[in-house]
Amino acid sequence: MDIQDYLAHGLHRSLWELDPGLVVNGHSNQEISKALQAPGDSRYLPCAEAHPRDDVLPGSQIELKNWSVSDVYPDTVRDLWIHLPAAFDPGGPAPGVIVFQDGAAYLDPRGAVRAATVLDNLNAHAFALPLIGVFVNPGRPPHTGDPQRDGLAAMRQRSVEYDTCNGHYEQFLTGEVLPVVEARIGCGVTLDPDRRILCGISSGGIAAFNAAWHAPGHFAGVISHCGSYTNIRGGHNYPYLVRTTPRKPIRVVLQSGVQDADILYGSWPLANQAMAAALAFAGYPHQFLFGEGGHSLRHGGAVFADSLRWLIASVQADSRTSRQA
Repeated sequence: MDIQDYLAHGLHRSLWELDPGLVVNGHSNQEISKALQAPGDSRYLPCAEAHPRDDVLPGSQIELKNWSVSDVYPDTVRDLWIHLPAAFDPGGPAPGVIVFQDGAAYLDPRGAVRAATVLDNLNAHAFALPLIGVFVNPGRPPHTGDPQRDGLAAMRQRSVEYDTCNGHYEQFLTGEVLPVVEARIGCGVTLDPDRRILCGISSGGIAAFNAAWHAPGHFAGVISHCGSYTNIRGGHNYPYLVRTTPRKPIRVVLQSGVQDADILYGSWPLANQAMAAALAFAGYPHQFLFGEGGHSLRHGGAVFADSLRWLIASVQADSRTSRQA
């Protein structure tokens, strides 16, 4: 499309900037609430590894509340947590890392994923080298004292960080978050991108893919739950970019469902199907888990341990193939 036509149609402007409460043809983005409590999610329970085991010691956590040291996203505060396996040794091999967007939801011990317990169990029984968890919440502007305005500002900041299709969020993770993590745990995390994984839901799902897309040399594994490959800030272009860009060394797990969101920004089921088709077309190692649920972590939590296993196993399989060749 000619750039003048693109601008004339207003395609350069996000609905977030125009009117978050816009109603068109009797529909609004508020209809996403239907997908948040979808009946199809009732069939999904946390995976077996989400439950503590008697033979596995729980790991430990480091909490950073109201962390605000960011040049990439100035004037923001956020919470983040670092989860270390019980057997973690800062003098041992450099640990792998999985970074969770919307970290509090993934860390919640009563939530749909319970990622810390899953990591404890997989580190004890399935992974040869340790994998630490970094749980990062989106930034929020300092409080103004107006709850409604603060909430809207926090939602907008999350969209700016997660939905924007540039390399800023990757720069934030690699240049600001991971150095803080390394300072707190007393050692560096691995530089091997195959053992550096990104995970998130909705806008956090596209943020995970976007960061790996812009820096496959830093992150090669992606787990995208109900990813927002829709036109919030241009994410609907990714299927085309995947098809027309030389293949990058990343592996992707996509998850969505038939009752996922369908709002002004687009259809999440169709967008994720388009992404899966593009990844297959371009020859990417990937899994597409399309279930019966909606816009939640229920299905993603049920398959979370298997998703991690697949990412690690696919790396090992490629290594064996390379050695045989």
